Amino acid sequence: MRRTVQTLLLGLLALMLGACAGVPLRGTGDLGLVIERASGHVTLVNTSSRDAYARIGGLGDLSHASVVYSRDGRYAFIFGRDGGLTKIDLLEARIVKRIIQSGNAIGGSISQDGRIVVAQNYTPGGIKAFDSDTLELLSEVPAEYAPGQYSKVVGLADVPGNKFAYALLDGGEIWVSDFSEPRKPVTKRYPAGQQPYDGLVTPNGRHYLAGLFGEDGIALLDLWQPEKGARKILEKYGRGEEKLPVFKMPHLRGWSVAAGRAWLPAIGRHEVLVADATTWQETGRVGVKGQPVFVIASPDGRQVWVNFAFPDNGWVQVIDTLSGKVVQTLQPGKAVLHMEFTPRGEAVWLSARDDNRVVIYDTRNFTRLGEIAADAPSGIFFTSRAARIGF
Repeated sequence: MRRTVQTLLLGLLALMLGACAGVPLRGTGDLGLVIERASGHVTLVNTSSRDAYARIGGLGDLSHASVVYSRDGRYAFIFGRDGGLTKIDLLEARIVKRIIQSGNAIGGSISQDGRIVVAQNYTPGGIKAFDSDTLELLSEVPAEYAPGQYSKVVGLADVPGNKFAYALLDGGEIWVSDFSEPRKPVTKRYPAGQQPYDGLVTPNGRHYLAGLFGEDGIALLDLWQPEKGARKILEKYGRGEEKLPVFKMPHLRGWSVAAGRAWLPAIGRHEVLVADATTWQETGRVGVKGQPVFVIASPDGRQVWVNFAFPDNGWVQVIDTLSGKVVQTLQPGKAVLHMEFTPRGEAVWLSARDDNRVVIYDTRNFTRLGEIAADAPSGIFFTSRAARIGF
């Protein structure tokens, strides 16, 4: 009884001290941020109240920025195109630390245990690993695929075992680096195909897929059986048919696995490809309004939302995964660059870059729930990503 009373008193004391300090107690599960690509700012947002609560500048070139989160969702790690790596505290709405780690970077990832943040670089080609607390450089893996030849790195994703899988755009390979000893990474190489341009990991962490720009098809590596090497899947889609000009490369990180199938953007075509997520054989195609860029599944897997490259980038379509048909077409605004579902999927947020706003839709009835002002918004990243492999 005495211990219970002491615990209650300590809890009340903590609440009183927090109130006196003027700091509200809160979690991070409903927070996130929006990249403002032209101004070097991010807007911090709350998905429950559907509003912005802070704006932070000084983040450099965010024209192709991406974000990962610490395991508790408190800290965001922002990878800028200028090689900047910035750690932000979402609760205190401030920059914790910022470093310039390369000359040209295009994203990054965080390890399964949350201790290592890894950046993928174009210049110099390779990856670099940093301590997630201090941003101290721990080690690097140069992407030297042949003597004196270095490749741009794309498609970096965390995989189980504190490993990272990534593709070499110029080298035509998939590499997997094991950071079990962060200062002494061990890397294995697997031939992939011509010009792998991006990559992703399936939600269960088993398969790494690299899209191939130089040939039809996708390279797939089974991370449970990597000794079997990468194999080609969906090799014949589009072969022998006239292709359309590619206005914007699809982002594989926006591919989806839902309802037992993979939903993939077809390069240079007005189609979403559908493949069995076990056999990786094509099972169908869904005709859509334009060239798909992001093909993103709702958390329950019932819907797939698709945005498009120019000149159709003011439109978004929704595919019902049960029927395999487009069930809704929307015009959220000009230049819809990205979409992100709230953690349980009751709403989806879309960035309309040329309208300088983020638009929020109800996923049940497709009504517009609200909007948030932002300067040329692009990527939207919620803290629910902290608990997902490959995000």
